[in-house]
Amino acid sequence: MKPLEIALIGIAAGAVALIIAQRQDAGQGGSFDIGSIGNAFLEMIGMRGIRNNNPGNIRHSNIHWQGQSSQQTDPAFVQFDTPEYGIRALSRLLDAYSTKHNLNTVQGIIGRYAPASENDTTAYASAVARALGVSPDERIDVQARKADLIAAIIKHENGVQPYALAVIQTGVSLA
Repeated sequence: MKPLEIALIGIAAGAVALIIAQRQDAGQGGSFDIGSIGNAFLEMIGMRGIRNNNPGNIRHSNIHWQGQSSQQTDPAFVQFDTPEYGIRALSRLLDAYSTKHNLNTVQGIIGRYAPASENDTTAYASAVARALGVSPDERIDVQARKADLIAAIIKHENGVQPYALAVIQTGVSLA
């Protein structure tokens, strides 16, 4: 077993113990639901986007996205009903960046998507470009590379990219 896997198992076990202890303190005995354990685990390791079904961590705006959850409990980031709808929203943003704003390099896309006022845009663009096997300033066909681009953005935003290619393709096809 790799050190990262061991660490993640330890974190998961700690999250389970914490939730059970909190429920016992609240007089709820040892009963718990797996959803609360999963949400606590994702929050602990910084995967808010996965928990919100918003793996691109799209912020609230004046856009009401298709598949946006009716209840929005996260004050900063949109919550979607399914990961596919979150991926759909990311796909729509990438479409607008490439067609409306004529952005066709990883540096240009990430510069708009993750502005330097909130992110280390250079490092972000470098990581995404490396995942695509291009340089940050190399021209890419956004439509042809969209699934790869989305997977790389998800990995950078969440530290992991947990979705099967079929899930990403479904999200893209909904766009």
